Amino acid sequence: MTKNELDFLIQEGEGYNLEFKESYNSSLAREICAMANASGGKILVGVTDNGKIKSTTLSNKIKSEIQDLVHNFDPSFTVVISEFEGVVIIEVLEGKKKPYSTGGKFYLRQGANSQQLSRDEIKDFFIDEGLIRFDETINKNFDLKKDFNDKAFKNFLSIAGIKTSLSRMEVLRNLELLDKNDRIKNAGVLLFCKKATRHLRSATITCALLMGKTKTKIIDSREFDLDLHANYEKAFNYFKSNLRTEYIIKGGGPRKEILELPEEALREAVLNAIAHRDYFSGANVQINIYADRVVIDNPGNLVGKIKVADLYKRSYPRNNLLFGLMQRMDLVEKIGSGLTRINEMMEEYLLPHPTIDVSDAYFGITFMRPDLQKMSVEQRIEKYHRLGDRLGDRLGDRLGDSQKKILGLIKDNSKISISELSEKIKISTTAIEKNIKKLKDNGIIKRIGSAKSGYWEILK
Repeated sequence: MTKNELDFLIQEGEGYNLEFKESYNSSLAREICAMANASGGKILVGVTDNGKIKSTTLSNKIKSEIQDLVHNFDPSFTVVISEFEGVVIIEVLEGKKKPYSTGGKFYLRQGANSQQLSRDEIKDFFIDEGLIRFDETINKNFDLKKDFNDKAFKNFLSIAGIKTSLSRMEVLRNLELLDKNDRIKNAGVLLFCKKATRHLRSATITCALLMGKTKTKIIDSREFDLDLHANYEKAFNYFKSNLRTEYIIKGGGPRKEILELPEEALREAVLNAIAHRDYFSGANVQINIYADRVVIDNPGNLVGKIKVADLYKRSYPRNNLLFGLMQRMDLVEKIGSGLTRINEMMEEYLLPHPTIDVSDAYFGITFMRPDLQKMSVEQRIEKYHRLGDRLGDRLGDRLGDSQKKILGLIKDNSKISISELSEKIKISTTAIEKNIKKLKDNGIIKRIGSAKSGYWEILK
């Protein structure tokens, strides 16, 4: 600690990770506990609430008493204690074994205050910290004899390619779906129930067809309340029934049906909603089909401290046991490839990437529906491949995926920047610049004007 650092802290004032204490007292335990349960911070002893220093000496006795306070936390905790110019500095690191309690009570930093948690807040804290996982929790209301769906179980074994002479109970134990008393976990209920809401109040998917661009008028609404795989299939069939389909017959062959939005992108989005939703929430997965867009909302914000950009790199399962079982059901390709795969499929349809909407309560993805009066789906797909073929001929090889994406984004926004291209395609700015150079060197694009105020032009 230096004088400048101390002055800065005092001028900064009390806040989420900084607390002033005029003198040492037993309430320090509450403040330390609250910071350990949050993201850590510092407590300055010998500083008044209005930032005045009241010189305090750090005696061996006080230092020992502070260490004893945190040693008696459940679980035990440690802090770093130092003194500088009459101020005792207690540095609290974020706890690695949350939650911590002192005197049998739990505290959490909320703004500039340390608050005792209520029973419900403690439960929510455990959930938020991932200490309680819904899919691994035992469902005491599920009767394995009366409520178990044998058809869904056989379907799971068939899809997963499992051939075994083991009994049903032995299979469930090997899948880690039973506890030592042979009670089933929620992941097993989701997969093998007859009716989801008998055991899990919100494990359903609601689909609605709406008139126009608002929720004012509902044309049709369905709620699917079966086992997980059946709900997934019924939700996708709802898309097929209510989105426009092109029928193509060539050369007297069988009729080909093409949905206005890429089927695999919609499947991916529905599976992501099922796998990653917050099942502790009382809300269900909601699919709304508007005149101009399709919106899929699932309860729960992003897991931990991840950001939307992280989702393009890998999966972050909220429900690990359920996620693993869905992988066994040959759904791994659809789940694991995530938003990048969805974007690629939308590009092939010459449609914009879906938009992501995240709040504290839900995660939403929106697909804009195409105007089929301007260009049919078949024409879009053919144009996408013709573009790749034509440019590939000029390059002596097919155009790379990143270069296709760059061209598509430039077509949508000729003023798009290097950094924006990097963010949307999820590759470095250096990689974008290298691909831009290749496209320019081969006479495919050129820059008009300056780097700051100019624009891109795709050459004929």
